[in-house]
Amino acid sequence: MAAFLNSPGRLTPLKDTQGNIIPGSVSEKVWIDINGIKQGMFIRGEDIQNPVLLYLHGGPGTPLFQFISYLEKEERLERYFTVCYWDQRGAGMTYDKSTDPTTMTVDQLVEDTREVTEYLKSRFGQNKIYLLGHSWGSYLGVKTIEKYPENYLAYIGIGQVSNQKESERLAYQYILSRAKQMNDKDVIEKLEKYDPDADDFPQLDYLVKGRTAILNKYGIGHLHQGVTSWDILKSLFVFKGYTVTEKINWFLGADFSMIHLFPDLLEDDLFLSSVKFEVPFYITQGAHDYMVSQVLAEKYAEACEAPKKEFILFEDSAHSPNMEEPEKFIEVMRRIALENPLEE
Repeated sequence: MAAFLNSPGRLTPLKDTQGNIIPGSVSEKVWIDINGIKQGMFIRGEDIQNPVLLYLHGGPGTPLFQFISYLEKEERLERYFTVCYWDQRGAGMTYDKSTDPTTMTVDQLVEDTREVTEYLKSRFGQNKIYLLGHSWGSYLGVKTIEKYPENYLAYIGIGQVSNQKESERLAYQYILSRAKQMNDKDVIEKLEKYDPDADDFPQLDYLVKGRTAILNKYGIGHLHQGVTSWDILKSLFVFKGYTVTEKINWFLGADFSMIHLFPDLLEDDLFLSSVKFEVPFYITQGAHDYMVSQVLAEKYAEACEAPKKEFILFEDSAHSPNMEEPEKFIEVMRRIALENPLEE
């Protein structure tokens, strides 16, 4: 409880390895009005002259900057990019019980993404930025670069969504087979309540009460080395960037966003709706990812048309190679920036 109450609602400055505040760095919490709603974001970078990267969180509705910073090592993206971690409409500190549910649409979030992008371009004096989407954020990112390609130097997907309904079926079949091999009776009992071939699969009940915890238990969910719900909760409790109210809103926003956005994600097959892009297109995927199928993500990369494209596999990761293999991930991001530099 003491850690939970240690919630001043602001970020600590970025420091070097000697513990000194880095001159010219930025580490702040920002609120701006975006399409009728006050929305919050964290912006961090060691040098504001670096290129800007907008990070679209997953879920929908589960910003994980607090978990990213909790796992952070000496090497970090913020050394090479000014990174914006935005809590999307209906999520995290942006969640508000007065938010009109009819505005919780993919189209609206694309417009919100555009507004955040315009803010970042204006504030940091850059005519284009990099767009990175993780999980649900990769779906939102695809829809955004499709509509507004002129804003982005490159797109990078982590745990790239393609056909999530099929991905969920593949994951179900895999974990049921594995549970039977291990004689994991508890998991078998939970899974056999559901029919993966039913029209309404995966139900919200299955996603919330079973699937994610099982994926994490088997090392094919958030992290390959294994992670529990408590690990993620602990990172939230000790995170200083949120106030107590904002930490409560994190949970409320996760439910609110899943209810209103996830059904649209399930019904959209990107193989059919979104395969042609005017922006360099990169997918970074963990080899052990079953939260969003690695197999489907690789097939999606093959199907896409873009000025440049690349599928990059992380052999020791599941759904979050940016957190699991950070050094390699940062090397990849630096290379992408060199291949697609900011125009003078």
